[in-house]
Amino acid sequence: MKNLNGNTFLNSPPLEGLGEAFIDTTLRDGEQAPGVVFSLEEKMEIARRLDEIGIPELEIGTPAIGENEQNDIRCLLNQGFLFDSTCWARATKTDLRAALNCGATRVNLSFPVSDIQLNAIGKSKDWVLNSIPEILKMATNQFDFVAVGAQDASRADIHFLKEYISAVNNYGASRVRIADTVGILNPFSVKNLFEDLSGTFPEVELEFHGHNDLGMATANHVTALNSGASSVSLTVNGLGERAGNGALEEILFALKYSYGMDLDFDGILLTELSSYVEKISGRKLSVSKPVTGEMAFSHESGIHCRSLKENPLSYQPFQPNVIGKETVFVIGKHSGSGALSEFLAKRNISLTKTETVDLVAKIKSLSTQLKRNLYMNEIQKLIAINRLSLSS
Repeated sequence: MKNLNGNTFLNSPPLEGLGEAFIDTTLRDGEQAPGVVFSLEEKMEIARRLDEIGIPELEIGTPAIGENEQNDIRCLLNQGFLFDSTCWARATKTDLRAALNCGATRVNLSFPVSDIQLNAIGKSKDWVLNSIPEILKMATNQFDFVAVGAQDASRADIHFLKEYISAVNNYGASRVRIADTVGILNPFSVKNLFEDLSGTFPEVELEFHGHNDLGMATANHVTALNSGASSVSLTVNGLGERAGNGALEEILFALKYSYGMDLDFDGILLTELSSYVEKISGRKLSVSKPVTGEMAFSHESGIHCRSLKENPLSYQPFQPNVIGKETVFVIGKHSGSGALSEFLAKRNISLTKTETVDLVAKIKSLSTQLKRNLYMNEIQKLIAINRLSLSS
């Protein structure tokens, strides 16, 4: 793909819509967030909405969880969605058989590759390398597409990681997932890692799967795509274990408005999906969450509000109507006369200049006392009090 300036951006070729760069794993890694359980109907609705948006691949579950999970996966596979459906599995014959039992034709199997992860399960690097031939033979014989994950790759010895990538590639892996399992990478280390790996293995499709433990998941995924990764796996709202995963909606908007990618997606559908997942997951979003947060386009500062009235982009990265929202002026301690006048005009309330100036002073005072912005009923009371004082 190329950005709006014509510069090469992604390794993947120019394709319609969102190309092949985006993998959604809300139904797998997203549901692994503690306390989150999706019903089959909810999974179907998430999948339907992602399909409508145009996400090309979904990781739809972990068959080894049990019979109910396998039944859900079968139902999802039988819906005729346009996206490619992949199941996640540990690198064991039992997990692969469970995936086959669902009717899956695509699988993403995973080995731990860091000393920390291997020691935790009593295994060694030799065990990993010795296990690859047999498990990859079974997988490639039974599935049309086999992705292989390098769990905790960000903490693995780089020499062993390369040995691992070489081995799984030689035994038929279609793609290799580089996992930042505990979110310790930063944009600089991501850039260095993917430039190194893609340079060493130019024939290998590299995927990045990063977590948000240190708050860098959005930046890390965007950087990975700009440094050699051909795809990234994300979740709606960044839903996932601990601090979550890379947020699908944030990364799509970052690519479009920070990197200038001419991506074709419907921002309103994306925002509606974000709200839906927020509701059914029980995970309330921060009001200031980028892109889809409730107050992501709210303003109080008088200086900001004055400029926003002239040009909505003066203090916003993109027009809020792109995601079905509008610029909102919040009235409080930092509000000025211009913002207040516009706020009231939208509610068919007209004040004289003197009334407005006096009201602004009272609003600042009350907002300071309450330590928050004011609600409409509180402003109306101040207007009534103000008019009484001016008429007396």
